[in-house]
Amino acid sequence: MRIVLLGPPGAGKGTQAERLSERFAIPQLSTGDMLRAAVAAGTPIGHKADDIMKRGELVPDDVVVAVIVERIEQPDAADGFILDGFPRTVGRAEALDGVLAINAHELHRVLEIKVDEKVLLDRVLRRAAEAKANGLPVRKDDTQDALSVRLTAYGDQTRPLIDYYSNRGLLTSVDGLQSIDLVTAALVEAIGA
Repeated sequence: MRIVLLGPPGAGKGTQAERLSERFAIPQLSTGDMLRAAVAAGTPIGHKADDIMKRGELVPDDVVVAVIVERIEQPDAADGFILDGFPRTVGRAEALDGVLAINAHELHRVLEIKVDEKVLLDRVLRRAAEAKANGLPVRKDDTQDALSVRLTAYGDQTRPLIDYYSNRGLLTSVDGLQSIDLVTAALVEAIGA
């Protein structure tokens, strides 16, 4: 089962990906987490991505695709995966299709978590405050300015994916303003399992 989660920053993709990962026993693959790990480890990809991520901009396709290809070829992803934060452009979606086709695989479902963008700022700032209160590091992109840049990038580059996947009959949209449990239930139902 190969699933893509779409939605604007702060929509709850990470939370829902974790829940779906547990339910279906397939790994959650978060490009954001993979890139942040590369930054923390000081890898060449990490250095390249660090400045871009601090500005809230999208990391170039070639860098992200290389990270994803390496990860989905690992044994724990053989039975499927949940992509959280990838693809973010039609070009990346086409690259993913190509990688999957080489291995005679295809996507099972693309799930969009829809959230009113006015609610997102509150969510992101709350996430940053909770991390700080718990003594955890605050994500560098959890600021009002970075969110504004990320939402603009989402609108310009990611929203076209809605049409791309809808035209292929893979897309199901879910109301992300419901409770976490209701969003999870709606996503499970959309997957059809």
